[in-house]
Order: sequence, then structure tokens, then C-alpha cells
Amino acid sequence: MKMENIRILLTYPVPEYLVQELEKRFTVFKFRDVASNPQLLGEISNSIRAIVGTSAWGADAGLIDALPKLEIVASYSVGFDKIDLVKCKERGITVTNTPDVLSDDVADCAIGLALATVRRICVCDRFVRGRKWKEGEFELTTKFHYTIRKTLMKSCKCDGGTKGHYSKFMSLNDLCLGAPLKVTRSGCSGGGISEKVHCVEEAIHLKSRGTYFDQKFSGKSVGIVGLGRIGSAIAKRAEAFGCKISYHSRSEKPESYYKFYPNLIDLATNCKILFVACALSKGTHHIVDRKVIDALGPKGIIVNIGRGALINEPELVSALLEGRLAGAGLDVFEHEPKVPEELLRLENVVLQPHVGSDTVETSIAMSDLVIKNLEAHFQNKPVLTPVI
Repeated sequence: MKMENIRILLTYPVPEYLVQELEKRFTVFKFRDVASNPQLLGEISNSIRAIVGTSAWGADAGLIDALPKLEIVASYSVGFDKIDLVKCKERGITVTNTPDVLSDDVADCAIGLALATVRRICVCDRFVRGRKWKEGEFELTTKFHYTIRKTLMKSCKCDGGTKGHYSKFMSLNDLCLGAPLKVTRSGCSGGGISEKVHCVEEAIHLKSRGTYFDQKFSGKSVGIVGLGRIGSAIAKRAEAFGCKISYHSRSEKPESYYKFYPNLIDLATNCKILFVACALSKGTHHIVDRKVIDALGPKGIIVNIGRGALINEPELVSALLEGRLAGAGLDVFEHEPKVPEELLRLENVVLQPHVGSDTVETSIAMSDLVIKNLEAHFQNKPVLTPVI
């Protein structure tokens, strides 16, 4: 069979290496070109036999229905949440992904995010680049309880229409726990009026200084949501740091000696660092919700290298702002490439643009696996990494 006659629709973005290798073997149409040219789409829709998708762009029901000759969706990704698997099953369309080859890089990234968050590596980097080292040493962050004085200047209007200010000695522990602060407004013609406020900006400032949790990573209790290939690779690396490993998964792994928690809240309650590494599905959407976050607690850290929608993002932001969670290392977000504005202001959060597997070596290996799956399918051989 002459594969150069086989027409493939390529979504975006993919590495140039994969584009070149596909073009050596097949007739390739790029989705971004086709989408802007309805006439071209109409001309090729009856001849497209394969889609090469990514973690960002896969094959939804509409696209699948528009391609009556579609036989295979080969995803340049381990995840397949962007592919309508139900529709593919109905049509008898083969779906493949790229597992295993990226597990090490994603696990490396997960540990790196945990270390960067707990040890405030990014904050330290900015401290040096900002030439603040000349002004004094970077502060230790092992103390959790102490009292600070903070004067909150805030415009207010009372009966007299004058401005006043708020002042209060505050317990950092109260602030970290997100407790409302009782303050007395003074200097107003309306007299002293007691009310409760959340000092969000001060909370952000204090969290940026790392005064809310200790810096030690080694020996921490680690919980892993999803003990698949990537989750197991994370566990292996965390063990090297002397961490105690436990996990939550759809079922207990008989070959694993790690402690299994059938209930995710119980796992969160018994760990300090929670790695989210499961696949995204209807059943795992927002699997990390407010209850899980609160179970992890104000000294806990969340690291997400799975999919953004595995975590209820508004609840995560709320917990970080209120001090109900110590920090987070995030490679993925719920509405990529949009990132909540609040996260950009927090220094107890380390952010990455979904690059967990993005190394040259792994990119080539993933691309080669996509090619091998396509070649196997069109040679009537079993594909190497079938999803369905």
C-alpha cells in the first residue's frame, strides 16, 4: 500500500519533527488551514482517513461526523479526554495514545514542582535577580506562629463622611487559616465600629514570604491520586526522598506495597503533599474539590500534572487566598491557556504552561510512537498503544 496517498488531518500544535515525519509518509492537511477554508474542508472531508490529535485538540463528535472515511485517531498525548470515545466506538474508529514514553519526564516535572513550591525556589530566584540579597539574607521559613502588626489603610465613609483606618495585632496562624479578622475602625466621626474583614492582600503578601509552612520536602507524607504509569513513576522518585507513599485509585493495585485509600478524602487527610496524576474523565472531573482540599489542610501542598479539570479551580484559588492550603505546583489548568488572575499574584504557587512532557527526547519518542501506530493500522497490523 502506498501510504503517501492516505490523507491525514493534523491538529495543532505538534512538534515540527512530527509534521516532517508525517509528511514523509502521508498527505497531510493541517486543521488550522482547513478550518479557515470551508471549500477545502468540503473537498477533503470524504477522503480523510486519520486524525493526529494532541492534548489540546483531539476529535469531538462534530469533527468525527464530518469525516465519514475516518478510521483512526492517533493522539500525540497520553490523555484522550479531547477525543469523543463514545462516538469512535460507535463508528469503529481506532484510537491510540502515547503512554510510557513520557512518564519519566512528567514524573520528574511533578517532583520539580513540589520542590519548587515547598522550597520557594522561584521566589528565591526573584530575590537574587531583584538584587535584594545585598539588603539582607533571605528569610528562613520554619516558624509558624508569631504575631505581626499590620495597619490596613482603607477608605471608608461613615455618618461624618471622613476617612479612617484599620489597625490590629493579628495572629499569623489565624490569617493562614483564613479566619475573619476582627478589627476596630478608628478615626471616623461615626465612632469606633467593629466589623470583620478578610485581609486578602496581606495574606498574599505573607504567603509570598513563606511564613505559613516549613521548607522540608524529604520525609513528607505523599499522596498520589492515580497510581498508573505516571503516578508510579512519581512514587518511585518520592521514595528516594524518604517520603511515605500512599495512593487513591479506582481499585487497589495488588502489585503495590503502598498504602491504598479507597476514599480520596482519607488520603488527603493523611498526607502533606498531594500529587494529582489520574486521567480526566466524567468520573474524575473535579475529583479534587473543596472537601479534599480542606482535608489536606493549611499545611498541605497540591501538585497537578494531570489535567486542569481534575481540580475544582475556583475552590483551589479560594483555598490558597484564604490560607486553607499552603501552596500548589501547577502544570495544567482548567481553561488553558487562561490562568486565574489570582494565581498570578500568589508566590506560594509555581505555574507552568502544560510542559510536563516537553523535552526534546520525549517529543521525538512520542512522535515516533504516533507514526508507528499509524503505519501499523494502515498495514492491517495491531496498533502498538490502543485506547479502543
